[in-house]
Amino acid sequence: TCSSSATSTLASRPLTGHLIYQCGGIDKRTIEKFEKEAAELGKGSFKYAWVLDKLKDERERGITIDIALWKFETPRYYVTVIGSRSP
Repeated sequence: TCSSSATSTLASRPLTGHLIYQCGGIDKRTIEKFEKEAAELGKGSFKYAWVLDKLKDERERGITIDIALWKFETPRYYVTVIGSRSP
């Protein structure tokens, strides 16, 4: 479940995507769609990374090219996630 009291810095896009899903920021149907598409490319474990990876090259090559911004609400908080690649 989503822990509203937790604060952390996440470097991993799959972990960040999973956190967004667990906190209700993306629905199960979308995750299932990402899982199917990722499996078709032989990257089934990337389904949560695809929450933030929108570009075709990011998804096919498994790299971060562009900054990703994701906003959602929990019952207690407004959450903004910014994902970028490390230098």
